[in-house]
Amino acid sequence: MLRLILGLALFIAAHSVRIVADDWRTRTLARLGPGGWKAVISVVSLGGLVLIAVGYGQARSDPVWLWLPAVWTRHLAALLTLGAFVLVAAAYVPGNQIKAAVGHPMALGVKVWALAHLLANGTLADVLLFGSLLGWAVASFTAARRRDRRAGVGRPPAALAGTVIAVVAGTTLWAAFAFWLHLALFGIAPFGRA
Repeated sequence: MLRLILGLALFIAAHSVRIVADDWRTRTLARLGPGGWKAVISVVSLGGLVLIAVGYGQARSDPVWLWLPAVWTRHLAALLTLGAFVLVAAAYVPGNQIKAAVGHPMALGVKVWALAHLLANGTLADVLLFGSLLGWAVASFTAARRRDRRAGVGRPPAALAGTVIAVVAGTTLWAAFAFWLHLALFGIAPFGRA
């Protein structure tokens, strides 16, 4: 469990600099340059991800159950993760109405994804992993919206075509994960296939 906690601390710290120390981030970014800054954040994030994967894998081999989720939570999680994938896709597709409406679809997508996994899983490791990421996503979304208001950021122009592309891309990625990749990568079949 210690590896999971250390990995979460590293990963979340790397992604929280703008939330807790935006001025320091700006100075460091100017000193290192965009490439140097991205390299440092990438190394810290990758180290965190490796520790998370190892720690979560170890915790799954001897789970500490806090509750047993009802079967319907898996169905709700599948629906919520579909929305999460569409939100994440919308973060990368320019000129879509989803991004124009929410401003920061990546952070919102992580919130929805983490909540879905919290509902459908009941071990201590799940609460640590998905609860931590949910807390980070809430803080990140709130901080980003606050920065937007201070800077007077308006809504970007949006078009139906960009929205359709985001929805199709998100749905396609969700289907790939739900029916194949989740089992291949994590050993868990969301729809009960073994």
